[in-house]
Amino acid sequence: MLSLLQTPRDWTGTELAERLEVSSRTIRNDVERLRALGYPVNATRGSVGGYRLGAGADLPPLLLDDEEAVAVAIGLRTAAGGTIAGVEETSLRALAKLEQVLPSRLRRRVNALQAYTVPVPRDEPGPRVDAKTLTVLTACCRDHEVLRFGYRSHDGSESVRKVEPHRLVNWGRRWYLVGWDLDRGDWRTYRVDRLTPRVPVGPRFTPRDLPEDVTDRVRRGVSSAAWRYRADVTVHASAEEVTARINPAVGTVEAVDANTCVLHTGADSIETMAVHLGLLNLPFRVTEPPQLVTYLRTLADRYRDATASR
Repeated sequence: MLSLLQTPRDWTGTELAERLEVSSRTIRNDVERLRALGYPVNATRGSVGGYRLGAGADLPPLLLDDEEAVAVAIGLRTAAGGTIAGVEETSLRALAKLEQVLPSRLRRRVNALQAYTVPVPRDEPGPRVDAKTLTVLTACCRDHEVLRFGYRSHDGSESVRKVEPHRLVNWGRRWYLVGWDLDRGDWRTYRVDRLTPRVPVGPRFTPRDLPEDVTDRVRRGVSSAAWRYRADVTVHASAEEVTARINPAVGTVEAVDANTCVLHTGADSIETMAVHLGLLNLPFRVTEPPQLVTYLRTLADRYRDATASR
């Protein structure tokens, strides 16, 4: 019955009795048992009335099937080593409670995943984000409340921003806030690990229509702000083909015609940019920055010498 009630619809007593192949009296008794366990089962009377699971003041016991239980255990273990500060210990406590009540067959699956998987260390530690900060930001997005926060820019300068927050984006190891900056009169993207919310929050606002997909906006904003070196590379292939060959973090693609596009790319080092271009496995032309042009010529000479006859 609990599995049926967790679906977003009303169930009449007759429907539940037919689905579960029990009497209407059993349905009424089971509803009372669920309520005694802490499940807020709401009931409405009338010809269109029925039962629906509502939200209560306390968290009742959860009913999970095998796959859901394993998925929750994996998610908790991942969260324990994630980039959100303050949830590691909580995740481990929740995981310990879950593993304690898991049937032995599921506990073996979860333990096997832990014992025989080896995480690859990240190239560099990701920035830490406080869980309370994420809670404040998502609440302001949900309630359409103006947010004031202190912000540290890429160059280290400090400022106070007044923003209408709309979306949070999780990209890799970083969190970003997309919002309308009231002082600048334009959309902006902010690194969450660089901002400090100031409470109380401001007045409510009417949500604006986002000008584009927020993921694309964050991708472009991050690229333009974080790369040390940038290049606009002409690639002799369609924009669709180039887009399919690159990781979104590498850059954005702009179509010129059916067989030509421009890859707006960059990296923290010239060597990394050269690797990205080589992995395209497509003909391209680079005119700037001069450091990249020089390095590609050096690579060309090195590869030619490596295959020359002795």
